[in-house]
Amino acid sequence: MLQPSRKRNEEPARAEAVSGRAWLMLALATVGFAVNFWAWALLSPLGPRFKETLGLSSAEQSLLVAVPVVVGSLGRIPVGALTDRFGGRVMFPLVSAATIAPVLYLGLAGHSSVAVLLSGGFFLGIGGTAFAVGVPFVGAWFPPERRGLAIGIFGAGMGGTAISALTTVKLVKTHGVADPFLITAAVLAMYALVAALLLRDAPGRTAPTEPLTRRLAATLKLGITWQASALYAVAFGGYVAFSVYLPTYLKTGYGLTQADAANRMAGFVLLAVAMRPLGGWLSDRLGPVRVLAGVLAVVVAGAFVQSFTPSLAPVGTIAFLALGAALGAGSGAVFALVALLAPANKVGSVTGVVGAAGGLGGFVPPLVMGSLYGAYGSYAVALALLAVVAAAALAFTGTGVRHTLTRRAPAARPH
Repeated sequence: MLQPSRKRNEEPARAEAVSGRAWLMLALATVGFAVNFWAWALLSPLGPRFKETLGLSSAEQSLLVAVPVVVGSLGRIPVGALTDRFGGRVMFPLVSAATIAPVLYLGLAGHSSVAVLLSGGFFLGIGGTAFAVGVPFVGAWFPPERRGLAIGIFGAGMGGTAISALTTVKLVKTHGVADPFLITAAVLAMYALVAALLLRDAPGRTAPTEPLTRRLAATLKLGITWQASALYAVAFGGYVAFSVYLPTYLKTGYGLTQADAANRMAGFVLLAVAMRPLGGWLSDRLGPVRVLAGVLAVVVAGAFVQSFTPSLAPVGTIAFLALGAALGAGSGAVFALVALLAPANKVGSVTGVVGAAGGLGGFVPPLVMGSLYGAYGSYAVALALLAVVAAAALAFTGTGVRHTLTRRAPAARPH
């Protein structure tokens, strides 16, 4: 027992040794993630406008918003594997530059019909793959006991979607449809240039030599791939689901105005984004299993309380803020677990699969909530189901995930 204790006592000294260049690489990667997510989310705020100007049905509007998200989520799988092979120094500028074309297309010509919007939205999904570039790139620059914090800080770049939500509609109303797309394309171009000049892969990075398909097949055989995917589908999927559906829930369930519901949703999103680095930081100190167990217990409690549709002041507000904080922290803890257990040359591949699971996991709950509300006139059953799913994830964390962590990383396990 003395040896692990001595190792833990040495951890602060190792943290002091993190280089200034590592923090610079983290900052550049986080900015790149935010900029690409800003581009990725450009169509969502304009969905109601396109519905009105093009006469879209509700299904067509939903498809318009869903296409870039689904493509961006699934695209993380090959992009993560390519990052393992070529490194973030190559892939960050490449993904950013590749996103410019669909952004310009949508801004200048791609909003005249449903077909061109969907084709532009398909390629806009490239921006959503940046997440699978940043996690292995950042993780390689930091020692294991600081990767949770570093990847959590990088993950806060998902707040780039908030930039789109806060600016896109205002820019369209003031200057026209093309402006937000042109501005975003210019920022992407500047970032791609800066990234090409300044980004460097971590010293000692080894690139795998196996073919892409073989590496993906090997990734799918890893237990951590499926364990982290299941947990991320609950944590990040829950965040995505509420960030998408919360305005509708508050408007339908509580009779709030659209503006009030949107403001409350913004508060939920900002809290979740802020808590993601904290989840990573706590995972460095307490272990990711303990953090995941704690946040999932909060999700169970919050969803259970909210299933009774309590008054918003104060119980409902507290329940949703607790859910936002827990889901954000849980998202950070999942990738602290990935950084700890995934083989160094497969972190990108694992990140791609896990990131895809989280992105796709966000689209099932809104469909379920809408269907159950239509059937019962209440969201109670949907929220009760969330509590049950979170409870199952909590049990899985305390058994299967804890066993994996104990078996494969005994020096890092929570105590």
